[in-house]
Amino acid sequence: MGDGISRIDEPHILEFYRCNCWHIGGPDSDLLIDSGMGVVSLRDWVPLVSERPLLAVASHTHFDHIGCHHEFADRAVHRAEAALLADPERRAVLADPYVTDEIFETLPPEPYRSDRYAVTPAPATQILEDGDVLPLGLRRFEVIHTPGHSPGGIALWEAATGTLFAGDIVYNGPLVEDLYHSDAADYVASMRRLRALPARVVHGGHFPSYSGEALHAQIEAWLRDKGV
Repeated sequence: MGDGISRIDEPHILEFYRCNCWHIGGPDSDLLIDSGMGVVSLRDWVPLVSERPLLAVASHTHFDHIGCHHEFADRAVHRAEAALLADPERRAVLADPYVTDEIFETLPPEPYRSDRYAVTPAPATQILEDGDVLPLGLRRFEVIHTPGHSPGGIALWEAATGTLFAGDIVYNGPLVEDLYHSDAADYVASMRRLRALPARVVHGGHFPSYSGEALHAQIEAWLRDKGV
């Protein structure tokens, strides 16, 4: 994707459920933002993620974003969702009710079964707070707490390149605002905060990347629709 960024996704999952996993290469270590559903091993199938030390960051803890976090020794998540990463009970991470055979174009290899799908616990080794900075060589990625979709959602912002990794608070597709731990007021505040960023490119948790101009137009329209 340029700027040392690679997109990894899981084939055969319907686009709405197909998480974007973002790999950012550094001089000595790498960052991975989200790890997919985890029905097969990310480390086994994508050598890129096992070549060097790597910090696996969770943009939030829904099943489609943390399925392979347990495969990495270093794991980071916002404080508000650390308990979910450590104890990803099916309903808490939305595997129940969303994981069914119908979300796949082709089912994973046996012995996979949707009714037995579970996320492996992956307790965080690093707790993130708003304003924290994740260094990667000379690069700096600021943690922006973006609750609304979920309590501990985060975005990562690289001011030097105008690059925003937005997670699921906003992306180039239909947004999800009505989950059991979504919050409408938090969502509005997070969108206003992201609108203020001079983003050049946005890499979301789902769907294709898009421009900062398109992001700003999307947020403006979303806020108008909410009447705020």
